[in-house]
Amino acid sequence: MHDGEVATDVSLVDELVRAQFPRWHGLPITHVAHGGTGHAIYRLGDELAVRLPRIEWAGDQAGRDAATLPKLAPHLPVAVPEPLELGEPTENYPYPWSIVRWLSGDIAPVDAVAGDTGIRLAEVVQALQKIDTGDEPWTTYRGRLDLSTGDEDVRRSIAELGDDPRLVAVWEEALSAPWWTGPGRWLHADLHQGNLLFTGGELTGVIDWGAAGVGDPAADLMTAWLFLDERGREAFRRELREFDDATWARARGWALHLAVLALPYYRDTNPLLAGIARHTLGQLLAERSW
Repeated sequence: MHDGEVATDVSLVDELVRAQFPRWHGLPITHVAHGGTGHAIYRLGDELAVRLPRIEWAGDQAGRDAATLPKLAPHLPVAVPEPLELGEPTENYPYPWSIVRWLSGDIAPVDAVAGDTGIRLAEVVQALQKIDTGDEPWTTYRGRLDLSTGDEDVRRSIAELGDDPRLVAVWEEALSAPWWTGPGRWLHADLHQGNLLFTGGELTGVIDWGAAGVGDPAADLMTAWLFLDERGREAFRRELREFDDATWARARGWALHLAVLALPYYRDTNPLLAGIARHTLGQLLAERSW
């Protein structure tokens, strides 16, 4: 998917586990096909997973997860990855890597999950945003105060996708919305189909916390378009009625930002993410009369 990716395979995982965590050496190793972009995932036995960053921008996630997820997990109504060990780079592999507890569940489109998923997602967002942020710095990624720093990239991507003036209007509405003036809140900042786990249609887990940080809560409200449909979005918004129109406008902007950048980049290499981007744009455009 990316230029500069590091190749991984079962033999590399076997070598890393044998050298650094020999108590688990000998467990069967299976590559896990998934739609993520930053890591290769291997199942280690029945209860563990090995996460190997495959690109430089994901190279620090293992350490950040180890520091962050234990703070968040006890407060959340769903399961999140439990970091167990932090592996070190080697001559054959350049990044810190991790062993985490395997989470059961499957990803699914919104039309295949329980009808109350919008409410369940709102509960996750509410629980996350109530967690003490301590001295965590404000994110410079999704959820940063100033959406306009992405203006050039968004407009270029909209043009590449056909220059639909309706998408430009959604973006400009987000840019003109007042900034968040409250304290920063904990965010996942990537709540799309690929990061939500369901068991029997019920939301049971949230994975891939690489974008997590403290910032504008609008960055998690964007799941209203990233994953949900009209019915789910209405329920989601009812549960999150504390937020004003400006916050929802910024949330649309974050959803648009993710979708228009992802679609041209992953259109030919990652069908899941390309599909998420198309769903998001479709939901944004269907939401209003033009």
